[in-house]
Amino acid sequence: MNRQPSGVAKSSSGNRRLKELLQQRDNRTCADCGAPDPKWASANIGVFICLKCCGVHRSLGVHISKVLSVTLDSWTDAEVDAMIEVGGNASANSIYEAYIPQGVSKPGPDASQDHRSNFIRSKYELQEFLKPSLRILSTNASSLKASLSKKAMKTMPSTKGMVEFIGVLKITVVKGKNLAVRDMLSSDPYVVLTLGHQKAQTTVRNSNLNPVWNEELMLSVPQNYKPVKLQVFDHDTFSADDIMGEVEIDIQPLITSAMAFGDAGILDDMQIGKWLKSHDNALVEDSTVNIIDGKVTQEVTLKLQNVESGEIDLRIEWMPLDQ
Repeated sequence: MNRQPSGVAKSSSGNRRLKELLQQRDNRTCADCGAPDPKWASANIGVFICLKCCGVHRSLGVHISKVLSVTLDSWTDAEVDAMIEVGGNASANSIYEAYIPQGVSKPGPDASQDHRSNFIRSKYELQEFLKPSLRILSTNASSLKASLSKKAMKTMPSTKGMVEFIGVLKITVVKGKNLAVRDMLSSDPYVVLTLGHQKAQTTVRNSNLNPVWNEELMLSVPQNYKPVKLQVFDHDTFSADDIMGEVEIDIQPLITSAMAFGDAGILDDMQIGKWLKSHDNALVEDSTVNIIDGKVTQEVTLKLQNVESGEIDLRIEWMPLDQ
């Protein structure tokens, strides 16, 4: 009788419609810098964007731009509908870039982070390229709302609560081992990662105490970051999901090591740091930080806390926004 929680995956119809929209010619390049093959989207603005521009969008806050992965994140039918109503990158840019002033250039795929950030903020947060009468910061928003999706416009820009991000964590939830029993004989586990106000979760593995996920989850890292919180839940259909343990992931050794060595893409494979097992963390064993094939990665095995049993294996990759 168990089923996946609502929102764990977009419907097959929504998946198909989003894929069809992405295949439009104007959506094959990033709306903000023109980089090919964008894999991210701002669901409330209605544009497809690349990884580098995605980082800037996340720094604006979800009240301005709700960033989702086209391939990794869960989409609701309403979010897919909003993207379709906007019509794609060309339609959105015809409004958001209608009045780019002389002397302001649109960034290219290899633009500096400052150029990229300044342009995107001017475009969506300050709305400097809109026709003045359409700017949401003024009192007349009706014309713009009529031009773009009504659903997408519900969360148009304000300037409150901005957060600066320094990079993205790609956390692969590999597997769980000897997880706790929460149903009669087994459990239906899923993993939730939390960093600040961001949450990401895996799919449910029904009746499995040794689940294999191999699912990639993305979290943006703010300048003043804290440990990532990992929780495992047992999905229940008719009652609240039961906790199956939790643990904190200290991401400082990974990020500090990566920043100390600079551009990993030009370095040979090597160990650059280590998160040491101690009495005040949940590591099963020391976890090294390595450069492998130009990527900063870390393999981590954690013993779940506040529960009778269970371990989680993770693979973490650091992607700085300034490279």
